[in-house]
Amino acid sequence: MDKKKAQIEIEKLIELINYHNWRYYVKDDPEISDQEFDDLIKRLEKLEKEFPQLSLPDSPTQRVGGVVLDEFKKYEHHVPMLSLTNSTDEDETRAFDERIKKFLNIKSDVEYMAEAKMDGLAVELVYKKGILSIGSTRGDGVTGEDVTENIKTVKSIPLRLLTKTPPDLLEVRGEVFMNLDDFNRLNEERVSQNKSLFANSRNAAAGSLRQLNSTITARRPLDFSAYGVGRFVGHSLKTHMEVLDHLEVLGFPMSSYHQKCKNIDEAISFYKRTAKTRDLIPYEIDGVVIKVNLLSFQEKLGTISKSPRWAIAYKFKARQATTVIEDIKVQVGRTGALTPVAFLKPVNIGGVVVRRASLHNQDEIDKKDIRIGDTVFVERAGDVIPYVVKVVNSRRSGNEKKFCIPDKCPMCGAHASKDADEAVLRCIGLNCPAKLKGALVHFASRNAMNIEGLGRKHISQLISNNILRSFSDLYRMKKDNLMNLERWGELSAQNLLEAIEKSKTRSLDRFIYALGIRHIGVHSAKVLMRHFKLLEKVIHATYQELTKIHEIGPVMAQAIVDFMGEKKNADEIRHLLRLGLKLESPAIQSSNLLDGKIFVLTGELENMSRAKAQAQLESHGARVAGSVSKNTDYVVVGAEPGSKLKVATKLGIKILTETEFLKFLSKK
Repeated sequence: MDKKKAQIEIEKLIELINYHNWRYYVKDDPEISDQEFDDLIKRLEKLEKEFPQLSLPDSPTQRVGGVVLDEFKKYEHHVPMLSLTNSTDEDETRAFDERIKKFLNIKSDVEYMAEAKMDGLAVELVYKKGILSIGSTRGDGVTGEDVTENIKTVKSIPLRLLTKTPPDLLEVRGEVFMNLDDFNRLNEERVSQNKSLFANSRNAAAGSLRQLNSTITARRPLDFSAYGVGRFVGHSLKTHMEVLDHLEVLGFPMSSYHQKCKNIDEAISFYKRTAKTRDLIPYEIDGVVIKVNLLSFQEKLGTISKSPRWAIAYKFKARQATTVIEDIKVQVGRTGALTPVAFLKPVNIGGVVVRRASLHNQDEIDKKDIRIGDTVFVERAGDVIPYVVKVVNSRRSGNEKKFCIPDKCPMCGAHASKDADEAVLRCIGLNCPAKLKGALVHFASRNAMNIEGLGRKHISQLISNNILRSFSDLYRMKKDNLMNLERWGELSAQNLLEAIEKSKTRSLDRFIYALGIRHIGVHSAKVLMRHFKLLEKVIHATYQELTKIHEIGPVMAQAIVDFMGEKKNADEIRHLLRLGLKLESPAIQSSNLLDGKIFVLTGELENMSRAKAQAQLESHGARVAGSVSKNTDYVVVGAEPGSKLKVATKLGIKILTETEFLKFLSKK
């Protein structure tokens, strides 16, 4: 067979297999037998093997996995994946309806879509000209992880849209989940293999999708359900219901547990019916999402903080049980947060054996008067996170013991402090074992000491082999330390040591930022460098001195004083200096013509990198922010700008093209 004929047959086979895959996994209505389907796959594999140059990215053969990554790349969502405001009772839900009517200035009923809230992992699928190009997790709503290779293994996700006229760009939002039967079978297999069990189906789905080896993901029984869109180029749809119907036509699986409601009464009725039949649904749900149906209303309503104003999650009542607190211990998280944890007499809640519950902070313990030995009500909030609801006072014997969180870190002995507006104590020890890994990852990052080749994986390896137990250990490392470890050769070891040596001559602001002082970011570190110029002056700075500096507020000042006042931290900083760090304080401000002005950069600049543009602006005293607000003075727009341009236009902020921006700088 010649190449042209092979190409035609490959394209026909892909289209046919994708169609039958959709019939089987999405519609649950196959048109051919498993044998016939397998024959089509084998024929496609044979042709792709003979003509590897003709293999396409949306080929069904790409679903088997096999790609192994060192880590996931970050992916920035062009339209943020916002979290939902929660409602826990009918009054709150009706109040949501009243807020909608008041904002829209209408008295008539608002039409809603009510949808069972699936308890899985939120993802975004990006299709360009109908082909799946990127699959990412929600992450923090702004930045997620690129899990494209794993997304491709989920058979219910189309690799190519089922249409002859695909949109140029479509971003589909949905939930990756695991049916309860599949979840139970997976856990049974893990029991037989002496592996730890997944706590729940959401945990199993999230863990499966975030495997660095996509072959493992391909073996997991993952499924997908779409619930909305981000960007959708060229659509003329008017309601959320039309969006869901159109996504189904394009080949996406949809939950059947939704209903268009003419008013809030019908939405609440749907919630009540769903709550009663919850256990009959084949996958885990934790509530009902109520969304304004009309898209024009959604646009008018907009967002508040990190949530859309036009939607709410009406959560189911959490399942409860009573048990006894046998002990309370303090755990230190990777950010240094000291969290009291109740160790419970094991109790089954919603099918999961619960042995521990977070007590959050001392205020929570005091408010509920929680003591060691108490009988308590325990809930799994959203059926996931266990917490203590209340104490059963009638069961107290008088032998219960009060508990108070110590102001010293139980891991390293350093002082633990908290912000005035926070209830959480945090360890401020630079070398605290609980947060050392994260702290060193931050220390080595690009905006900090920029130690090339020292990523999270290597830091984990060095810590687990007791080579890194402190920041200063980094500058004591020898080639022999690395050569004795797995996957280290002479060249890679030498390259890392050279990168570490190179980091000794970073600027003072980079070092201040690298220390990971709470509330001190890249910009505030530069402010400190410009004011003090010497590290020793920063170490000895008083609260009064710091609060007099423009852009250093009381919270920042207190964080610096607390950090530098911890003797172990000051000693470790001086250890680093003795090991050869030469922290320069360059005169980077060429003028103060833009002092106090706030810029935001969006899109790709052709003539300079974002880092260079930021440096240019900061050299004139300006500040570069990550998001647009009413305080923004200018927005610089490059190629393919994100949602920041839309926000800036709405707020009436001055917008500069790259050409205008360069002219603007040349005048300064």
